[in-house]
Amino acid sequence: MSGVKKSIKISGRGIHSGLPVNIVVRPYDKPGIFFQRVDVDNSAPIAATFDNVGETKMRNTTIGDVRGAHVQTIEHLMAALFMAGIDSALIEIDGPETPILDGSAAAFYNEFMRVGINGGKMKKIVVRRPVIAHASEIRRNINVFSRIKWWIINTLSGRKSNGFVKLEPNDGGALEITARLIYPEKIIGDQSYSYSFDGTEKSKNDFVKNIARARTFGKYSEWEYLKKHGMGRGADETNVIALNNAGDDTLNKTVWPDEFVRHKIIDAIGDMYTAGGFVVGKLTSFKGSHALNNLVLKKLFSNPENYDIIE
Repeated sequence: MSGVKKSIKISGRGIHSGLPVNIVVRPYDKPGIFFQRVDVDNSAPIAATFDNVGETKMRNTTIGDVRGAHVQTIEHLMAALFMAGIDSALIEIDGPETPILDGSAAAFYNEFMRVGINGGKMKKIVVRRPVIAHASEIRRNINVFSRIKWWIINTLSGRKSNGFVKLEPNDGGALEITARLIYPEKIIGDQSYSYSFDGTEKSKNDFVKNIARARTFGKYSEWEYLKKHGMGRGADETNVIALNNAGDDTLNKTVWPDEFVRHKIIDAIGDMYTAGGFVVGKLTSFKGSHALNNLVLKKLFSNPENYDIIE
C-alpha cells in the first residue's frame, strides 16, 4: 500500500453548493480510498469504488447514498491520488462535495508531492476482453424527469448524445487514453487528445506538464440554468473555463486551445481509479461522460473473464 507520509488539509468551496469545504487526507491502515463525512453523525467510511457510485447526472461522480452520506465531484481528486500513486487513504470531509479549487487536478497533486508518498506498488487490473458503454444505454436506464433534464441541457447546448466509452486490451503495461470531443461551439469544435500512463516518471511528468492544469468548462448561459436548479453555485472564472453565449470565445484565458479535451483526460483517469487499482488497457472516449466511465467499469467487472488482477 502507498499513502501520504503525513496528513494534509486542503480547503476550498464546492462547485455546486458554493459553500466552504475542508478535506483532510490521512494515512490509512487499509487498502483503498475512503471518504468520511465528519459533518454527519456516525458516518461510516465511504468507499470510492465504481460499485459505490450513487450518481453521475450532475456532471460529476458522486459516491455513497445520495439520500444520505455521500460525496460529490471526486474525480479531480481521484485523478491526483492515482497519479501520485496513493492507493490507501482516509479522506475526512466536512461537506457533501470536494473543493473545486481551480477546477483542475494540479493543486491536489502538488500537495501530495509536497508532503511525500510512502512507496509501494499499485494493484493492476489488466483488461483482457473489450467492453463498451453507449450513451443510448444510459438514457434507457434513467427516469422520465432525468431524461427531460438531459433533453433540456442538450437542446440548450446543441450537442448530440451519441457518445461511447470503450475499454480493450493493449500490448503494454499502460493505461492508454484517447479522448475526443465534438461541440457545436466554435471555440471547442472537434478536439482529440491522447495520453499514456505506465507508472514511469516520464509519464507522470507528461501529466503534470500537459494535463494536470486543464480545468472544467461550461457555457455562461448553462451556468444560469444550473444555478437556478441548485447546481454550479460555486462556479466562476477562477475555477471554470467560461464560454461566452455565442460559443466563439472564452471569458477567461485558457492554458491551451484544447484545454477542454485535456480536462476529459483528467475525468477519465479519476473515474477509472474507482476500479480500485491501475487499469491497464486502452480507453477510447468519444463524447465521454462520468456516467459512461462508470458503466464501462461495471461491464468490465461483470465477467471475470474480462480482466486479470495482479496484486
